[in-house]
Amino acid sequence: MRLYLTALKPTDSVTDGFLPAARALGCEVTILTDQPERHPGAVGCDVRDPRALIDAIACLGRPDAVFSNSDHLQVETALAAGYFGLPGKDWQACLSAKNKFLTRRALAEAGVERVWSVRLAPGDPVPGGVPYPVVVKPREGVASEDVVLVEDDLSRAVARIRRRRPGEALVVEEYLEGPLRTLETLGDGSVTRVLGGFATTLGPLPHFVEERLDWSPGGPHDHVLAALEALGVGFGACHTEYVVTPDGPRIVEVNYRVIGDHCDFLLADLLGVPLFEWILRAHLGEPVPEVPATSRHGSAVSLVAGRSGTITAAPAAEAVTRDGVRLWHRPLRAVGEVVERTHTNRDYLGVIRAVGPDRDRVEAAVAGYRAARPWVIG
Repeated sequence: MRLYLTALKPTDSVTDGFLPAARALGCEVTILTDQPERHPGAVGCDVRDPRALIDAIACLGRPDAVFSNSDHLQVETALAAGYFGLPGKDWQACLSAKNKFLTRRALAEAGVERVWSVRLAPGDPVPGGVPYPVVVKPREGVASEDVVLVEDDLSRAVARIRRRRPGEALVVEEYLEGPLRTLETLGDGSVTRVLGGFATTLGPLPHFVEERLDWSPGGPHDHVLAALEALGVGFGACHTEYVVTPDGPRIVEVNYRVIGDHCDFLLADLLGVPLFEWILRAHLGEPVPEVPATSRHGSAVSLVAGRSGTITAAPAAEAVTRDGVRLWHRPLRAVGEVVERTHTNRDYLGVIRAVGPDRDRVEAAVAGYRAARPWVIG
């Protein structure tokens, strides 16, 4: 079987997840990327242009699957899969999920939920009658970059973001107050399976840095699944973030790919299934299996830089087992690197994921590891 994987920068999900999974399934894998120097053996291609992507695949040989886990390449990859008559995502659903204003409009038109939202194209004036507090974010942003809570003076916040992002559209929407949750799903086009979900802990406002996720598989799934159906999301992996507000659940954003920041590995560990193989099998036309129940608990803790400076000490990559808890530490930076704090997920120094029989033991293992092996910024 021939699998084409479209990618931008290398990620752990690709190198340690999808590539080994593809090989385990017996696939011949070709990475298509506009940065071939970053992917050994990759083929250079303008993957942001579906016409170039389709042309490159046609020249290389007919595919059995075309797949991407990149936030930025879902529309293009879906169009390529559709061109070759392969299982894949609906490109319109990919676009509606990626574009946060289109997400809001689709959910409102379907009667699923209404959240006050306005799109600001470059040069558009800031509207009046804003229902403060509001959140400003890039229309197609990722990693909490330039996402900020605004209590007043929206014009100043918008001007500050526009200086960093000239030519990009922004979205201003009402602030959704309440616990932040995720729902992880996997579909094959006929059925959508709920894999589980996490409770998300954010850093201090006005920024929205995700500091940890804790396994929390329950929740108002019906509302989230109705939102995904309204968007046309039902094939492949999807990571949806939502807030449980006093008026009920409200969608924050729909990421039409598997959850990241090592929570994909955590999800696989918790369920005890070959998650990356399951995702690829769906793209190869196979049905998604039923999801097993689990009584274990898991957490993914992002180690966030508290200030700018130079990293003077850091723990290495390692895996340890203690008191029934398996814990992994993955450094994302190195000793000697200079950290410029951005108040985004780019401030991560490393990530700890841990799986154990109950929450108390997982908490103790994570706290003990952090105390014994701190990151130090001088």
